[in-house]
Amino acid sequence: MIRRNPDARRVTPMDVLVGARVAAFRKAKGLSQTELGQAVGVTFQQVQKYEKGTNRISSAALAIIATKLEVPVTRLYGDPDAQGEDRIGQLLGAPGALELLHLYAAMPEERRHALLAFIRPAAEPHSEARP
Repeated sequence: MIRRNPDARRVTPMDVLVGARVAAFRKAKGLSQTELGQAVGVTFQQVQKYEKGTNRISSAALAIIATKLEVPVTRLYGDPDAQGEDRIGQLLGAPGALELLHLYAAMPEERRHALLAFIRPAAEPHSEARP
């Protein structure tokens, strides 16, 4: 009798990575979670779970998602050795990140510098020693 590994059904870091990549590519294509869900035959709530990595994406669903997003399935997996690219996918999956990037790219360079100078202090951790 073949025994199944009890950990085989648990979500892995790769599931989280694939979900983040799906979210980034979906947002880049301008698709809603509802639209992607309709293509796959699932609810937008299920797409949310896929994107957060709380639910695994079946191979059949992943193939449909890749087709809808017009990317090869391998692009959703990424290269596990390419840490920088994985981080980019996670960053672009943050709410508002893609819109911010589009707006930033549309700015003249001198305004970009001013915006970065404004944002940097806001992104730094707050000091506990402040009065």
